[in-house]
Amino acid sequence: MTRLSVAVAQATASAMPTNTTFTISDLAREFDLTTRAIRFYEDMGLLQPERSGPGGRNRVYSSRDRTRLKLTLRAKRLGLSLTEAKDIIDMYDSPRDTGPQLRKFLTVLAEHRRQLEEQMAELQANLDEVKTHEREARALLGKFEKRA
Repeated sequence: MTRLSVAVAQATASAMPTNTTFTISDLAREFDLTTRAIRFYEDMGLLQPERSGPGGRNRVYSSRDRTRLKLTLRAKRLGLSLTEAKDIIDMYDSPRDTGPQLRKFLTVLAEHRRQLEEQMAELQANLDEVKTHEREARALLGKFEKRA
């Protein structure tokens, strides 16, 4: 199992028994996010807070929401899109067999690895070009300084 899939399974299992709740400000402070970012994750379906207060204006986040936010941020650090993160995190909320979940996770990771390797090749080509220009500029500067 990969570190993210293990983390998803462990975090999901460990978050279930508690009844702790959080406000949007609590989560924003803990994860160093803006409340707007948290609302965006909610709009994307990654978080599903309960509503309370007049007209349901106050969001009440559960331990499950906190765990899902933590996993979302971890997936983002890995470079996964929010849609990919949601798909993977959602798999662990369902009672389905873990085989299909892991196959899906491996497919997502393989595609992400391919994209990173492609970006790395492009960066290496750019770096090689910069080095070539540096050599040429140094050679020209050397010729200029010899004449002066």
